[in-house]
Amino acid sequence: MSRHLRLFVATNEDLDSPSPEPIHRVTLGDLLPLVALASRRNYAWLQDFLDDDVLITDDLNDILQAFRAKPSA
Repeated sequence: MSRHLRLFVATNEDLDSPSPEPIHRVTLGDLLPLVALASRRNYAWLQDFLDDDVLITDDLNDILQAFRAKPSA
């Protein structure tokens, strides 16, 4: 049986409402494979979250900043 999809049309009220507060903790090890798969398969829902903030630890931030600044070989 095929699924019946409904179109969601955002209103101005929807666009102006603040994002919900994060309440779930996940490990980076659990998150990365799922995000990578969604990115590889070009899932549209991933685009909805690209502007969301993600909190990371200071040490991970330092590593990511160094990695970003490193010239590619």
